[in-house]
Amino acid sequence: MSDPMIDLEETATHTGPKGVINDWRRFKLESMDQDNLPPAKRELLRQMSSPHKKLEESRANLNRKMSVQEYELLKEEDEGCLKKYRKQCMQEMHDKLSFGPRFERVHDLDSGEAFLEVIEKEHHSTVVVVHIYKMGVKGCEELNSCLDCLAAEYPTVKFCRIDAVASGAAERFSDEVLPTLLVYKAGELLGNFLACTKHLNEEFFATDVETFLNSYGLLPEKEMPALDDEEENDVE
Repeated sequence: MSDPMIDLEETATHTGPKGVINDWRRFKLESMDQDNLPPAKRELLRQMSSPHKKLEESRANLNRKMSVQEYELLKEEDEGCLKKYRKQCMQEMHDKLSFGPRFERVHDLDSGEAFLEVIEKEHHSTVVVVHIYKMGVKGCEELNSCLDCLAAEYPTVKFCRIDAVASGAAERFSDEVLPTLLVYKAGELLGNFLACTKHLNEEFFATDVETFLNSYGLLPEKEMPALDDEEENDVE
């Protein structure tokens, strides 16, 4: 009798369940140490991923049905290979989320010219959050501390602060409208929050400011930290 067949269709570029299976299958084949493989497994690799075959023929081999016998050969040592595959996927996701410049701290602006420059010349994909403050005005110091925390958690966002007097627009930013948060992207004003602490509790923290900005969709997705070996073992 012929072996039951395991259907692994579609190409590895697909993102559905079958595409994920084929991504895993391709990764496993490519990560094996072919020189130290037993003959049966080496022959299987030769049949499924020969570099001398035409592209169409290679795809057909990759997407063909896999017999139970072949599956058993590939299933050996899955745990270590799966851990490597998971790390690769996490790194790819991290790279996508990390696209663009990185800042990781709050930048102090000392003039209106510096304020305009950071708005107009920053990378088009970068969200710029500017805190206009004045020392002694309620909430300004606390908000500065919150932004210090958020700058570390959102390294692709450029957090800035500037004293209202140094901005050259002190008449527009009187004590009554401070602290003010302005949010820009690609030179466009996305958020203009005068006396922004009125939207927060009397005592507020970085998480409260984060929730407030996220309620307007102004912050990107947080980066996912890479797992080290110890953390991976905890997950498993």
